[in-house]
Amino acid sequence: MKLEDLTKEELLNFIEENEMNSGKYGLVWDREKEPEQIVVECDKQLPILEMVDNKSISDGSKNTNLLIEGDNFHSLTVLNYTHKESVDIIYIDPPYNTGNKDFMYNDKFIDVEDGYRHSKWLNFMTKRLKLAKNLLKEDGIIMISIDGNEIAQLMLLCDSIFGEHNKLSTQHIQVRYANKSLNEKKDFQEIIEYCLIYAKNSRSFNANKPTREYDLDKFNLSIIETKEPDKTITIGDKKVDIFLNGSYEITKEEGNIELFKETWLSGSIYSGTGHGKTYQKICEPRVEEDGLATLYKIYGLGEDGLGYRYMINPLQPNKNRGKMFTKVPVNIKDAILDGGYDKPSPIVNFYDFSPDFGNIRHEGGIGFNSGKKPIKMLKQLINYHPNKNAIVLDFFAGSGSTGHAVLDLNNDDDGNRSFIICTNNENNICEDVTYPRIKNVIEGYSGKEGLGGNLKYFKTDFVDNNNNRDQLYFDLTEKCIPMLCIKDNNFVEHKITDEYKIYTNEDKSKYTCIYYGMFGEKEQEFIDELKSIKEQKTVYKFSLSDTVDKEIFNEVENYNIEAIPYRIIEIYKQLVKLSKEN
Repeated sequence: MKLEDLTKEELLNFIEENEMNSGKYGLVWDREKEPEQIVVECDKQLPILEMVDNKSISDGSKNTNLLIEGDNFHSLTVLNYTHKESVDIIYIDPPYNTGNKDFMYNDKFIDVEDGYRHSKWLNFMTKRLKLAKNLLKEDGIIMISIDGNEIAQLMLLCDSIFGEHNKLSTQHIQVRYANKSLNEKKDFQEIIEYCLIYAKNSRSFNANKPTREYDLDKFNLSIIETKEPDKTITIGDKKVDIFLNGSYEITKEEGNIELFKETWLSGSIYSGTGHGKTYQKICEPRVEEDGLATLYKIYGLGEDGLGYRYMINPLQPNKNRGKMFTKVPVNIKDAILDGGYDKPSPIVNFYDFSPDFGNIRHEGGIGFNSGKKPIKMLKQLINYHPNKNAIVLDFFAGSGSTGHAVLDLNNDDDGNRSFIICTNNENNICEDVTYPRIKNVIEGYSGKEGLGGNLKYFKTDFVDNNNNRDQLYFDLTEKCIPMLCIKDNNFVEHKITDEYKIYTNEDKSKYTCIYYGMFGEKEQEFIDELKSIKEQKTVYKFSLSDTVDKEIFNEVENYNIEAIPYRIIEIYKQLVKLSKEN
């Protein structure tokens, strides 16, 4: 039997049965040796959300932040209905799979001796990252903290899900001091962790780059043509005045907005820019004929309003680098003269946050030492996205650092971002750590003034899919109302009856109107309520199909309508299929 003659399925069976590589790595992406049980059962138990009213926090703000308690696979499934293509930023800090009881799969901790530990971690992450990708806007980004245990596997996985061309950066984060004593029996000390950053579509994303004051000191050269051009030629479509050495003067002065800056035409500027190609085409071939230090005035180039660009051949024998001379671009010059201009700078990929990790213990007024990340780091990552109204999602919320960072960043820059954080309640982490921390940050703690904000607390629950379609539709309609409020961000009760419910937002500018009565006894009353509301309305009406009789709404204005729970069920079916295809 030749391996190259096997089908894909036969090859996978061969690998498993013969324990290729002695099971030491077991990285089988196409099939799970032990499928995650929570995914296997996802078509039998449809997740919904229940609001925990006594844990709501409100200060009248327009934005509502969400804390969801439950397995993040279920939370992401629900969010695929409420927030599909609506999230700007995802930051997650998943288990690092170190083998030290930090990663649980099918209710068992995975240790370093498990030959399939990488595969199990990849299968676990694949399901969740595919659900997460659906949530991102076209210009959205996802950022994932990781250490050396899974960085290679995670990068390959993200390349396959988000596309290698959408990778923006691998950030290197120093998390501890190099001279810190560690209780580790290792020859090498690890002080760096990583953060992978991918875009949903890199062509749609423009990073919020740091800025610095525009430096005019380098614009310190004056160029004077002391004679008429020695030659005037045309190369391609460009007119070129040629000034031989001695026909011009270049003097150095104190930098100011009216002078020239010199740039060496070397490296990537020489090989990868239009300026470099122009130099190669026009100036470089003429060194022998025109001699060294010849100045070329090339017309039809430049962004500085001159209508030409100066370039110069090498100044000395055995040198091969030329220069170009530019003035401040017109748009920047105008901005400077109007009051100032800050120049964007590239985002570098190394940052030392070791002092912040060292002082992290009591951030948020909650002691939590397992994987907690400093808000200074998270604020920087979140701020890579330019939208100050961004929705930020973290579905490995842990201690709630991401929520804290969002509120603190809003306080810094008057932003209006909101967060969705999801965590299970293993060892009561959600109730005893995540929620109290967010409550502290909003209301204040230990002498620190509260940052304010709204919070809604939800728990995942389930509707049984017992293959009785009508019963499923009835049960899901009854329990999906919190999801509809989340979808529309309307939580203020306007009118509640036993057959319909109407919610609005804080300023009563939009409404969520849900008719879930099975027999239509209060249908006309519901329609009369809709007619009395002039603002924009989203109407949800129970139906056993994907259609709703719109004729009964003829006199209602400013509304759109959706049959429930049809669309929810269809989305769940698609997600079940997607999850089981992995």
